[in-house]
Amino acid sequence: MAEETPIYFNPWDPAFRDNPYPHYGVLLAGPPRVVDAGAFKIALVARYADVVRVMHDHEHFSNMGPPPPPEAYQGRLAVSRNLLGTDPPVHSQLRRLVSRDFTPRRIRELEPRIHKIAVGILDRAERTGEFDVVKDLANVLPVTVIAEMLGVPVELNATFKEWSDKLVDAGNNLPGTPTPPDVIKTLDALTDYFESEIEGRRKNPGPDLVSALVQAHDTGDVLSSADLLNFVSLLLIAGNETTTNLIGNGTLALMRNPDQLALLYSNRGLLGSAIEEMLRYDGPVQSTARFPKQAANVGGTEIPADAIAFVVLAAANRDPAKFPAPEEFDITREPNEHVAFGEGIHFCIGAPLARLEASVAFGAMLDRFPNLRLKDPELKPKYKGTYILRGIESLPMAID
Repeated sequence: MAEETPIYFNPWDPAFRDNPYPHYGVLLAGPPRVVDAGAFKIALVARYADVVRVMHDHEHFSNMGPPPPPEAYQGRLAVSRNLLGTDPPVHSQLRRLVSRDFTPRRIRELEPRIHKIAVGILDRAERTGEFDVVKDLANVLPVTVIAEMLGVPVELNATFKEWSDKLVDAGNNLPGTPTPPDVIKTLDALTDYFESEIEGRRKNPGPDLVSALVQAHDTGDVLSSADLLNFVSLLLIAGNETTTNLIGNGTLALMRNPDQLALLYSNRGLLGSAIEEMLRYDGPVQSTARFPKQAANVGGTEIPADAIAFVVLAAANRDPAKFPAPEEFDITREPNEHVAFGEGIHFCIGAPLARLEASVAFGAMLDRFPNLRLKDPELKPKYKGTYILRGIESLPMAID
């Protein structure tokens, strides 16, 4: 019997984060692996068919993780009860409520405002001659949009972004481990702010999403007060970080593939398929977790009930059994059934908004800057320190 190829899977290692794809290639060469991570067993699920199976298998796998240890954060924001951390029927009820503001019609109505924000950002870049696509555009556009949806004043956008970044840091902890003190401080500040806002919207409702959720709570729907806070925290991250990373990673992919950039400049009708390829090729979400309800056989591997299944979406999107020439960045790729936004009932509810924001951002950049390029062609970007999301910290561009 042939020995298994050794694997290296350490998303906390900066060298791994710089380029995880060779390591994913090793995972894709065989069935899921179960490795001993000390306090836990981790099942690494990478192949496309196995990833899709696990994400649809609610009999054997749950989205609800283990309870936090006694020393973990136990404040008012019970971060496990949200769309990401629940199973049916609770998940179905919660998703139905929030989906009212993420319908295709509602998202289309946001396009003029998103375009205006993007154009304003590019106006400033053109005046100054300086443009960092991550710091100036990708970090600003999504947080401005989701803040407006939630009714947060524009002067709080920087604070809003800081909270979002800290909550992403909280997600970098393995399930069941203590919450760092700085994250607790952020969670408490977020809770204080939105508890006050919720009470204010109860007295003076507006057209924003928080007011709609308050109304659902007050009319006896499934939302508890804790649910309201959880929705806000989830929307803060999901409506911000993923799109930020999509724009940053997607820009880098275009810069490193000048033939594809030239093709997109010459044929703007390819913008939609280009964004889908950005999501597949170097997506904003690397992995998600599932928790076995019982032992399960996946792709020939027995995953024990006490393991955590790491469903490696970014590896599945490079699976040669699903995608011809998966290492190539091809903006004409069809079909492109990637899993960058998940699968099944937990498919990202904000996917239409992320796609629209990315489409507007790239369209505006290409229209404004006909010679967009990296300021330093040899740049080796630094990636954010999270194993769940994949995003660049900075990407300075030349725009002359």
